Amino acid sequence: MKEAVDRLVEQLDGLAPATAMVLGSGLGGLVDEVENAVRIPYAALPGFPRSGVTGHAGELVAGLFGGRPVIMMAGRAHYYEHGDASVMRPALETLAGIGVTKLVLTNAAGSVDPEMLPGSIMLIEDHINFAGANPLFGEPTDRRFVGLTEAYDGRLRKAFESAADAAAIELHKGVYMWFSGPSFETPAEIRMARMFGAHAVGMSTVPEAIIARFLGLRVLACSVITNLAAGMTGAELSHRETKDMAPIGGARLASVLRKAFEKGSFDE
Repeated sequence: MKEAVDRLVEQLDGLAPATAMVLGSGLGGLVDEVENAVRIPYAALPGFPRSGVTGHAGELVAGLFGGRPVIMMAGRAHYYEHGDASVMRPALETLAGIGVTKLVLTNAAGSVDPEMLPGSIMLIEDHINFAGANPLFGEPTDRRFVGLTEAYDGRLRKAFESAADAAAIELHKGVYMWFSGPSFETPAEIRMARMFGAHAVGMSTVPEAIIARFLGLRVLACSVITNLAAGMTGAELSHRETKDMAPIGGARLASVLRKAFEKGSFDE
């Protein structure tokens, strides 16, 4: 991690963002709004992930967004690609090592709620780890016993809600259920997810949230809804649908994030 931290500090040349974002499907274009951008391929930073998923660029972009310093990670690696829930840990440790204290996680997800339609955005209030894996497997210290009563920071959520109001964007709120993927869920699993209290399902974010809390970072997370989940429409699901629909909700989420930075919502 030290080599990655040193290399990143050198590349940032005095820029010291306290907030970082992990951009999921549909939000990769947000990096083009970063002013005075410093672009660093993940391949140039030791320990950073290699993602083989289309729509995930694999690039770190730092600069000013909404007039405030930020680091954006354009793309992530997933548990289903590597069989390792901790694949994002080196990257997040590097961000913490340069002084990042707040992490904004975004993803594309399927809706379990028939009233939360494709193109919607959902603020994650809590999660269910149905995948059963944990990025802290093998951690040798007692730090592995991380409390997750407030995995998603209450003050950041309130600030984000305020930004959504200011941007006149409808914001749903709910519970995100993590499935391992890469296959989509079955209709029976979606019925179970609904009974368990989930509002959206997806294949990412939860490992990063756990790692971030382990590192002492405050976490905010949002989903872009790309489809109604399996069995809700009778249609088969596909990654093409995710890629086609993600930019629609992604534009809404980008508007709220832009407003949040302009308002200084993440400055506290």
